Amino acid sequence: MSKTALVTGITGQDGSYLAELLLEKGYRVVGLARRSTHYSHPNIDHLIGKITLEHGDLMDADSLANVVQRHQPDEVYNLAAQSVPADSWDNPIVTGEITALGSLRMLEAVRRHTPNARFYQATSREIFGGVDDEVVNERTEFRANNPYGTAKLYAHLMTATYRESFDLFACGGILFNHESPRRSLHFVTRKVTMAVACIKHGVPNPPLNEAGEPLVRNGKVQLGNLDAVRDWGHAREYVDAMWRMLQQDTPQDYVIGTNTAYTIRDLCQVAFDQAGLDWEKHVESADRFMRPTEIAASKGDYSKAKADLGWEPKIGFEALIREMVDADLALLAR
Repeated sequence: MSKTALVTGITGQDGSYLAELLLEKGYRVVGLARRSTHYSHPNIDHLIGKITLEHGDLMDADSLANVVQRHQPDEVYNLAAQSVPADSWDNPIVTGEITALGSLRMLEAVRRHTPNARFYQATSREIFGGVDDEVVNERTEFRANNPYGTAKLYAHLMTATYRESFDLFACGGILFNHESPRRSLHFVTRKVTMAVACIKHGVPNPPLNEAGEPLVRNGKVQLGNLDAVRDWGHAREYVDAMWRMLQQDTPQDYVIGTNTAYTIRDLCQVAFDQAGLDWEKHVESADRFMRPTEIAASKGDYSKAKADLGWEPKIGFEALIREMVDADLALLAR
């Protein structure tokens, strides 16, 4: 008999890749999405007819309980969140409601209605905030320093609390930045790769950036701190780590990263080079896109995941960014 998996945030980058993986493994996949009059979900359009799509909201405990009761999932992957760290400064309350308390509502639904289900909570590197360590692992001190990271830390600690208090099989995946062609334009990687495609194709009406303005103006894209450093991996590989966590004998938390680090300058250089462009002619740093506080430059030590889960990253930073540029060039060419 096939297992049933419930995936919140299924319309996002991670949710769509995870749904594909689960379908390949023979799962029945139920996805949770917010109800809207806008029914276009590009990341999962190719999965319609293969998955069951339910409507619910992490701010509505009853909707979560109803879905869990109805489908009795064997595994629950809570990926939904207000997931843009920069936006959390402008929307700290809704970030807390969705990213922090929404995770608690999901845990409660599982505890009350499917206590034997295995639960995955999408945590984030942002829970480490401004730590001084060059490399971080599962034992590193938590020092979240923005509303998003703080909300994710609440969800992470509450997951551990439910594991210890109610004997739930609950795991926290502390994922470092992970990207793909399915990333939204609110994230700097996709913002850069889409800008490259717009400039290369001479698009007259580029998509809007997070400020509601054209992404590219006069052949240039505006970014924040070009010296900010991140550990970037591929989302398609990271969802495999999520699944592996729930197949273990005992629930544990894992850091998922690549143990490498690159700057936004490096990102721009690789992305524009893929289209034969000089990034320095097309990129500007703007104060209005700077974060009030910046997270420390650190790498994710995945050694525990490698030892326990048999997981390690295989797609490198340059290959990832070049794939994203090629995808956006092809998208705009169509």
